[in-house]
Amino acid sequence: MKQLGIIERVEGERGLWRLSENARQKLHKASAGVRLVAFSTDLGVAVWARSRDVFPRLGEPISLCVTSPPYPLRQARAYGNPNEAQYVDFLCEALEPIVRELVPGGSIVINIGNDVHLARSPARSLYAERLLLALHDRLGLSLMDRIPWVNYSKPPGPTWWACVNRVQLSSAHELVYWLTNDSTRVRSDNRRVLQAHTEQHRKLIAAGGEARTAIYGDGAYRFRPGSFAGDTAGRLPRNVIERGHACADTRLYRKRAKELGLPIHGAMQPTDIPDFFVRFLTEPDDLVVDPFGGTVRTGLAAERLGRRWLVTDWILEYLRGAAELFRGCSGFGLHPALASANWSVS
Repeated sequence: MKQLGIIERVEGERGLWRLSENARQKLHKASAGVRLVAFSTDLGVAVWARSRDVFPRLGEPISLCVTSPPYPLRQARAYGNPNEAQYVDFLCEALEPIVRELVPGGSIVINIGNDVHLARSPARSLYAERLLLALHDRLGLSLMDRIPWVNYSKPPGPTWWACVNRVQLSSAHELVYWLTNDSTRVRSDNRRVLQAHTEQHRKLIAAGGEARTAIYGDGAYRFRPGSFAGDTAGRLPRNVIERGHACADTRLYRKRAKELGLPIHGAMQPTDIPDFFVRFLTEPDDLVVDPFGGTVRTGLAAERLGRRWLVTDWILEYLRGAAELFRGCSGFGLHPALASANWSVS
Protein backbone atom coordinates (compact mmCIF):
# COMPACT_ATOMS: atom_id res chain seq x y z
CA MET A 1 0.00 0.00 0.00
CA LYS A 2 2.98 2.31 0.55
CA GLN A 3 4.15 1.62 -3.00
CA LEU A 4 0.65 2.36 -4.29
CA GLY A 5 0.65 5.71 -2.51
CA ILE A 6 -2.25 4.80 -0.22
CA ILE A 7 -0.49 5.09 3.15
CA GLU A 8 2.45 7.08 4.47
CA ARG A 9 4.44 7.01 7.71
CA VAL A 10 3.48 9.38 10.51
CA GLU A 11 6.62 11.44 11.07
CA GLY A 12 8.21 10.74 14.45
CA GLU A 13 5.87 7.84 15.27
CA ARG A 14 7.43 4.39 14.96
CA GLY A 15 5.13 1.83 13.29
CA LEU A 16 2.26 4.31 12.81
CA TRP A 17 0.79 4.89 9.36
CA ARG A 18 -1.94 7.12 7.93
CA LEU A 19 -3.71 7.54 4.64
CA SER A 20 -1.83 9.74 2.22
CA GLU A 21 -3.47 13.05 1.35
CA ASN A 22 -4.40 11.76 -2.12
CA ALA A 23 -6.04 8.62 -0.71
CA ARG A 24 -8.08 10.65 1.80
CA GLN A 25 -9.98 12.40 -0.95
CA LYS A 26 -11.53 9.35 -2.62
CA LEU A 27 -12.45 5.70 -2.34
CA HIS A 28 -9.39 3.67 -3.17
CA LYS A 29 -10.06 0.98 -5.76
CA ALA A 30 -7.75 -1.97 -6.24
CA SER A 31 -5.75 -1.75 -9.44
CA ALA A 32 -5.49 -4.74 -11.75
CA GLY A 33 -3.27 -7.43 -10.22
CA VAL A 34 -3.42 -6.06 -6.66
CA ARG A 35 -4.32 -8.69 -4.04
CA LEU A 36 -4.11 -7.90 -0.34
CA VAL A 37 -5.62 -9.72 2.64
CA ALA A 38 -7.52 -6.94 4.42
CA PHE A 39 -8.59 -9.15 7.33
CA SER A 40 -9.19 -12.79 8.14
CA THR A 41 -10.55 -15.23 10.72
CA ASP A 42 -10.03 -18.94 11.29
CA LEU A 43 -12.86 -19.57 8.82
CA GLY A 44 -12.43 -16.93 6.15
CA VAL A 45 -10.60 -14.13 4.43
CA ALA A 46 -11.54 -10.75 2.95
CA VAL A 47 -9.30 -9.74 0.05
CA TRP A 48 -8.85 -6.24 -1.36
CA ALA A 49 -8.80 -7.06 -5.06
CA ARG A 50 -10.86 -7.20 -8.20
CA SER A 51 -12.64 -10.54 -8.28
CA ARG A 52 -11.06 -11.50 -11.60
CA ASP A 53 -7.62 -11.36 -9.95
CA VAL A 54 -8.59 -13.91 -7.27
CA PHE A 55 -11.17 -16.47 -8.36
CA PRO A 56 -9.59 -17.75 -11.63
CA ARG A 57 -6.64 -19.09 -9.59
CA LEU A 58 -8.54 -20.22 -6.49
CA GLY A 59 -8.40 -24.00 -7.10
CA GLU A 60 -10.83 -24.74 -4.25
CA PRO A 61 -14.31 -26.35 -4.52
CA ILE A 62 -17.04 -23.76 -3.93
CA SER A 63 -20.42 -24.78 -2.51
CA LEU A 64 -22.22 -21.45 -2.74
CA CYS A 65 -21.83 -17.95 -4.10
CA VAL A 66 -24.13 -15.32 -2.59
CA THR A 67 -23.62 -11.87 -4.05
CA SER A 68 -25.26 -8.51 -4.62
CA PRO A 69 -23.31 -6.96 -7.51
CA PRO A 70 -23.49 -3.25 -8.35
CA TYR A 71 -26.79 -2.40 -10.03
CA PRO A 72 -26.77 -0.85 -13.55
CA LEU A 73 -27.81 2.61 -12.35
CA ARG A 74 -27.57 5.71 -14.55
CA GLN A 75 -26.31 7.75 -11.62
CA ALA A 76 -23.44 5.61 -10.42
CA ARG A 77 -22.80 5.18 -6.71
CA ALA A 78 -19.43 6.09 -5.28
CA TYR A 79 -18.10 2.55 -5.80
CA GLY A 80 -19.02 2.59 -9.51
CA ASN A 81 -21.12 0.28 -11.63
CA PRO A 82 -21.45 -0.95 -15.22
CA ASN A 83 -24.24 0.46 -17.34
CA GLU A 84 -27.16 -1.57 -18.60
CA ALA A 85 -25.52 -2.41 -21.95
CA GLN A 86 -22.41 -3.76 -20.20
CA TYR A 87 -24.15 -5.61 -17.41
CA VAL A 88 -24.65 -9.10 -18.82
CA ASP A 89 -21.03 -9.42 -19.96
CA PHE A 90 -19.77 -7.86 -16.73
CA LEU A 91 -21.57 -10.33 -14.48
CA CYS A 92 -21.01 -13.43 -16.62
CA GLU A 93 -17.28 -12.71 -16.71
CA ALA A 94 -17.18 -12.25 -12.93
CA LEU A 95 -19.10 -15.46 -12.23
CA GLU A 96 -17.46 -17.73 -14.82
CA PRO A 97 -14.39 -18.70 -12.71
CA ILE A 98 -16.66 -19.28 -9.69
CA VAL A 99 -18.98 -21.53 -11.68
CA ARG A 100 -15.94 -23.54 -12.86
CA GLU A 101 -15.09 -24.35 -9.22
CA LEU A 102 -18.68 -24.99 -8.13
CA VAL A 103 -19.23 -28.44 -6.61
CA PRO A 104 -21.90 -30.58 -8.34
CA GLY A 105 -25.22 -29.22 -7.13
CA GLY A 106 -23.64 -26.04 -5.80
CA SER A 107 -25.58 -22.80 -6.04
CA ILE A 108 -25.28 -19.22 -7.22
CA VAL A 109 -27.57 -16.67 -5.55
CA ILE A 110 -27.68 -13.17 -7.07
CA ASN A 111 -29.51 -10.13 -5.75
CA ILE A 112 -30.04 -7.49 -8.46
CA GLY A 113 -32.14 -4.36 -8.77
CA ASN A 114 -35.61 -4.21 -10.28
CA ASP A 115 -35.79 -0.42 -10.64
CA VAL A 116 -33.93 0.02 -13.92
CA HIS A 117 -35.91 1.82 -16.61
CA LEU A 118 -35.35 2.55 -20.27
CA ALA A 119 -33.95 6.00 -21.02
CA ARG A 120 -36.67 8.69 -20.82
CA SER A 121 -39.32 6.00 -20.46
CA PRO A 122 -41.44 4.59 -17.62
CA ALA A 123 -40.95 1.10 -19.12
CA ARG A 124 -38.71 -1.21 -17.12
CA SER A 125 -35.52 -2.60 -18.59
CA LEU A 126 -35.37 -6.28 -19.53
CA TYR A 127 -31.73 -6.54 -18.44
CA ALA A 128 -32.62 -8.99 -15.65
CA GLU A 129 -34.26 -11.37 -18.12
CA ARG A 130 -31.31 -11.09 -20.51
CA LEU A 131 -28.95 -11.81 -17.62
CA LEU A 132 -30.91 -14.89 -16.59
CA LEU A 133 -30.83 -16.30 -20.12
CA ALA A 134 -27.09 -15.58 -20.41
CA LEU A 135 -26.34 -17.35 -17.14
CA HIS A 136 -28.10 -20.40 -18.55
CA ASP A 137 -26.76 -20.23 -22.12
CA ARG A 138 -23.17 -19.16 -21.37
CA LEU A 139 -22.47 -20.68 -17.96
CA GLY A 140 -24.78 -23.71 -18.02
CA LEU A 141 -26.70 -22.71 -14.89
CA SER A 142 -30.27 -23.85 -14.27
CA LEU A 143 -32.82 -21.60 -12.61
CA MET A 144 -34.08 -23.04 -9.34
CA ASP A 145 -36.23 -20.09 -8.34
CA ARG A 146 -36.94 -16.38 -8.55
CA ILE A 147 -37.28 -15.13 -4.98
CA PRO A 148 -38.43 -11.52 -4.71
CA TRP A 149 -37.03 -9.59 -1.77
CA VAL A 150 -40.01 -7.47 -0.70
CA ASN A 151 -38.94 -4.40 1.24
CA TYR A 152 -41.79 -2.11 2.28
CA SER A 153 -39.33 0.30 3.86
CA LYS A 154 -37.96 1.34 0.45
CA PRO A 155 -38.60 5.04 -0.21
CA PRO A 156 -41.24 5.83 -2.86
CA GLY A 157 -39.87 5.38 -6.34
CA PRO A 158 -38.95 5.48 -9.11
CA THR A 159 -39.23 9.15 -8.15
CA TRP A 160 -39.67 10.63 -11.65
CA TRP A 161 -42.23 8.09 -12.84
CA ALA A 162 -44.02 7.36 -9.56
CA CYS A 163 -43.94 10.64 -7.64
CA VAL A 164 -43.71 13.31 -10.35
CA ASN A 165 -45.45 11.95 -13.44
CA ARG A 166 -47.65 9.50 -11.52
CA VAL A 167 -47.30 6.72 -14.10
CA GLN A 168 -45.70 3.93 -12.10
CA LEU A 169 -46.50 2.27 -8.79
CA SER A 170 -44.02 2.67 -5.95
CA SER A 171 -41.46 -0.12 -6.16
CA ALA A 172 -41.11 -2.39 -3.13
CA HIS A 173 -39.04 -5.37 -4.23
CA GLU A 174 -35.71 -6.47 -5.64
CA LEU A 175 -34.85 -9.64 -7.52
CA VAL A 176 -33.04 -12.68 -6.15
CA TYR A 177 -32.13 -15.47 -8.58
CA TRP A 178 -31.17 -18.91 -7.28
CA LEU A 179 -29.32 -21.05 -9.84
CA THR A 180 -27.36 -24.29 -9.78
CA ASN A 181 -24.99 -26.20 -12.05
CA ASP A 182 -26.87 -29.50 -11.49
CA SER A 183 -30.53 -29.43 -10.47
CA THR A 184 -30.58 -33.23 -9.97
CA ARG A 185 -27.90 -32.97 -7.28
CA VAL A 186 -28.67 -29.58 -5.78
CA ARG A 187 -27.49 -29.42 -2.16
CA SER A 188 -30.43 -27.47 -0.74
CA ASP A 189 -32.42 -28.78 2.24
CA ASN A 190 -35.50 -26.84 3.33
CA ARG A 191 -35.39 -28.50 6.76
CA ARG A 192 -32.45 -26.21 7.55
CA VAL A 193 -34.64 -23.13 7.19
CA LEU A 194 -37.94 -24.20 8.75
CA GLN A 195 -39.87 -21.42 10.44
CA ALA A 196 -41.98 -21.47 13.56
CA HIS A 197 -45.62 -22.46 13.11
CA THR A 198 -48.12 -19.64 13.27
CA GLU A 199 -50.37 -19.35 16.32
CA GLN A 200 -53.31 -20.29 14.11
CA HIS A 201 -51.60 -23.50 13.00
CA ARG A 202 -50.65 -24.34 16.58
CA LYS A 203 -54.32 -24.14 17.49
CA LEU A 204 -55.18 -26.41 14.53
CA ILE A 205 -52.64 -29.01 15.71
CA ALA A 206 -53.98 -28.82 19.27
CA ALA A 207 -57.53 -29.35 17.95
CA GLY A 208 -56.51 -32.54 16.14
CA GLY A 209 -56.27 -31.05 12.67
CA GLU A 210 -59.03 -30.35 10.16
CA ALA A 211 -62.55 -31.40 11.06
CA ARG A 212 -63.92 -31.05 7.52
CA THR A 213 -63.87 -32.87 4.22
CA ALA A 214 -63.31 -30.58 1.23
CA ILE A 215 -61.88 -30.64 -2.30
CA TYR A 216 -60.41 -27.58 -4.05
CA GLY A 217 -58.75 -26.91 -7.39
CA ASP A 218 -60.44 -29.77 -9.26
CA GLY A 219 -58.95 -32.28 -6.84
CA ALA A 220 -55.51 -30.75 -6.44
CA TYR A 221 -56.12 -30.06 -2.75
CA ARG A 222 -58.05 -32.40 -0.46
CA PHE A 223 -58.89 -31.88 3.20
CA ARG A 224 -59.93 -34.80 5.36
CA PRO A 225 -60.69 -34.98 9.07
CA GLY A 226 -57.34 -35.05 10.88
CA SER A 227 -55.38 -33.30 8.10
CA PHE A 228 -52.53 -31.13 9.43
CA ALA A 229 -52.71 -32.66 12.91
CA GLY A 230 -49.04 -33.66 12.97
CA ASP A 231 -46.76 -31.53 15.15
CA THR A 232 -43.92 -31.05 12.66
CA ALA A 233 -40.57 -29.35 13.24
CA GLY A 234 -41.77 -26.16 11.57
CA ARG A 235 -43.36 -24.70 8.48
CA LEU A 236 -41.75 -24.39 5.07
CA PRO A 237 -40.62 -20.87 4.16
CA ARG A 238 -42.36 -19.26 1.18
CA ASN A 239 -40.26 -18.31 -1.82
CA VAL A 240 -40.67 -14.63 -0.96
CA ILE A 241 -38.40 -12.72 1.43
CA GLU A 242 -40.14 -9.91 3.32
CA ARG A 243 -37.41 -7.92 5.00
CA GLY A 244 -36.51 -4.26 5.47
CA HIS A 245 -33.02 -2.84 5.23
CA ALA A 246 -32.73 -2.18 8.98
CA CYS A 247 -30.10 -4.43 10.54
CA ALA A 248 -28.12 -4.47 13.80
CA ASP A 249 -24.96 -5.25 11.82
CA THR A 250 -25.55 -2.22 9.60
CA ARG A 251 -25.98 0.02 12.63
CA LEU A 252 -22.73 -1.28 14.14
CA TYR A 253 -20.89 -0.91 10.82
CA ARG A 254 -22.08 2.69 10.47
CA LYS A 255 -21.04 3.51 14.02
CA ARG A 256 -17.57 2.02 13.68
CA ALA A 257 -16.99 3.50 10.21
CA LYS A 258 -17.93 6.95 11.47
CA GLU A 259 -15.58 6.60 14.44
CA LEU A 260 -12.76 5.63 12.05
CA GLY A 261 -13.50 8.48 9.65
CA LEU A 262 -14.43 6.07 6.85
CA PRO A 263 -16.97 6.68 4.08
CA ILE A 264 -20.21 4.72 4.51
CA HIS A 265 -21.20 2.14 1.91
CA GLY A 266 -24.24 3.40 0.00
CA ALA A 267 -26.11 0.11 -0.49
CA MET A 268 -25.96 -2.42 2.33
CA GLN A 269 -27.84 -5.69 2.36
CA PRO A 270 -29.08 -6.90 5.77
CA THR A 271 -27.20 -9.96 7.00
CA ASP A 272 -30.48 -11.91 7.18
CA ILE A 273 -30.50 -12.30 3.38
CA PRO A 274 -27.20 -14.20 2.95
CA ASP A 275 -27.83 -15.94 6.29
CA PHE A 276 -30.97 -17.58 4.89
CA PHE A 277 -29.24 -18.86 1.76
CA VAL A 278 -26.11 -20.03 3.57
CA ARG A 279 -28.29 -22.12 5.91
CA PHE A 280 -30.52 -23.37 3.09
CA LEU A 281 -27.83 -24.28 0.57
CA THR A 282 -24.72 -25.33 2.53
CA GLU A 283 -23.46 -27.43 5.41
CA PRO A 284 -20.77 -26.63 8.01
CA ASP A 285 -17.25 -26.33 6.57
CA ASP A 286 -18.53 -25.70 3.01
CA LEU A 287 -16.89 -22.80 1.18
CA VAL A 288 -19.08 -19.74 0.54
CA VAL A 289 -17.85 -16.86 -1.64
CA ASP A 290 -18.85 -13.38 -2.71
CA PRO A 291 -16.99 -11.54 -5.50
CA PHE A 292 -18.68 -8.20 -4.69
CA GLY A 293 -18.23 -8.28 -0.94
CA GLY A 294 -19.11 -4.71 0.07
CA THR A 295 -19.45 -4.76 3.86
CA VAL A 296 -18.88 -8.55 3.84
CA ARG A 297 -22.33 -9.68 4.95
CA THR A 298 -21.98 -12.98 3.08
CA GLY A 299 -18.76 -13.63 4.98
CA LEU A 300 -20.37 -12.61 8.27
CA ALA A 301 -23.31 -14.98 7.77
CA ALA A 302 -20.96 -17.82 6.80
CA GLU A 303 -18.71 -17.11 9.81
CA ARG A 304 -21.61 -17.30 12.26
CA LEU A 305 -22.88 -20.53 10.71
CA GLY A 306 -19.51 -22.34 10.71
CA ARG A 307 -18.88 -22.18 6.97
CA ARG A 308 -15.57 -21.23 5.39
CA TRP A 309 -15.71 -18.05 3.34
CA LEU A 310 -13.84 -15.92 0.84
CA VAL A 311 -14.91 -12.40 -0.09
CA THR A 312 -13.35 -9.88 -2.45
CA ASP A 313 -14.05 -6.20 -2.90
CA TRP A 314 -12.11 -3.54 -4.77
CA ILE A 315 -12.87 -0.70 -2.32
CA LEU A 316 -10.35 -0.66 0.52
CA GLU A 317 -12.39 1.57 2.82
CA TYR A 318 -15.42 -0.73 2.78
CA LEU A 319 -13.36 -3.74 3.81
CA ARG A 320 -11.70 -1.76 6.60
CA GLY A 321 -15.10 -0.80 7.99
CA ALA A 322 -16.48 -4.32 7.61
CA ALA A 323 -13.54 -5.71 9.61
CA GLU A 324 -15.07 -4.18 12.74
CA LEU A 325 -17.97 -6.67 12.50
CA PHE A 326 -15.52 -9.58 12.86
CA ARG A 327 -13.47 -8.47 15.86
CA GLY A 328 -15.01 -11.07 18.17
CA CYS A 329 -14.50 -13.96 15.73
CA SER A 330 -11.96 -16.70 16.37
CA GLY A 331 -8.59 -15.97 14.80
CA PHE A 332 -9.49 -12.43 13.72
CA GLY A 333 -6.58 -10.57 12.24
CA LEU A 334 -6.42 -7.19 10.50
CA HIS A 335 -3.67 -6.23 8.07
CA PRO A 336 -1.12 -4.30 10.17
CA ALA A 337 -1.11 -1.30 7.84
CA LEU A 338 -4.90 -1.05 8.07
CA ALA A 339 -4.86 -1.49 11.83
CA SER A 340 -2.44 1.38 12.46
CA ALA A 341 -3.49 3.80 9.70
CA ASN A 342 -5.20 7.04 10.72
CA TRP A 343 -8.29 7.15 8.47
CA SER A 344 -9.70 10.45 9.73
CA VAL A 345 -9.75 13.29 7.24
CA SER A 346 -7.86 16.32 8.55
